[in-house]
Amino acid sequence: MRKSSPQSAPKLQVAVLSLFPEMFPGPLAHSIAAKAASDNIWAIESINLRDFATDKHRTVDDTPFGGGPGMVIKADVIDAAIESLRARDEYKTAKVIYFTPRGRKFDQAIAKDLAGEQNLILLCGRYEGIDQRAIDKHQMVEISMGDFILSGGELPAMMVLDAVIRLLPGTVGDAQSVLEESFESGLLEAPHYTKPADWQGMAVPDVLLSGHHQKIADWRKQMAETATRERRPDLWQQYKTA
Repeated sequence: MRKSSPQSAPKLQVAVLSLFPEMFPGPLAHSIAAKAASDNIWAIESINLRDFATDKHRTVDDTPFGGGPGMVIKADVIDAAIESLRARDEYKTAKVIYFTPRGRKFDQAIAKDLAGEQNLILLCGRYEGIDQRAIDKHQMVEISMGDFILSGGELPAMMVLDAVIRLLPGTVGDAQSVLEESFESGLLEAPHYTKPADWQGMAVPDVLLSGHHQKIADWRKQMAETATRERRPDLWQQYKTA
């Protein structure tokens, strides 16, 4: 993907710190995100954490104090990587996002918040995690994708970026489609239908063929409320009390 230049800075510049930088941009090199990158709406660079190791073996981790399984990525390695970015004007005040099961659960509200940033540093952990002192020093924003465990932070980073990029002005051709997506109103989306109107004996609801915009809007809201109440009672409670 095209890197930014001083003459034409993207709306969002992202640096990813990872032990597997070759994983990026991954799926972000396709479809909507790729088009946005080619239009200089956003730009990404991936950086290998091993480049900041200080020994000939490029060691980035060590055993945890207090015992226990697994390895912990060293604070000095992470600090050196972040400080190398801080030395550049575009990352001097950038938020550092760290992906961890201990973090706040990612949602559309966080995506909107991050879409308002001009620069982001994404840290992808591995093994048992990273030294807490690096988190504390750099006041990292800790984000979780849910109550499950992945092998590292690379996939969460891609998911977060995809959610954020589509919110950047100019990414999605029809801005209204973004506003009508699930979670934007606090509800899941209503079901969608397209041609043919009758498929294998299953017909599109008559109201969608009526051309009556208010009735269609009312039907979609009713369907969205029903789906949210049945599938996501947690969201339904938030919606009712909002």
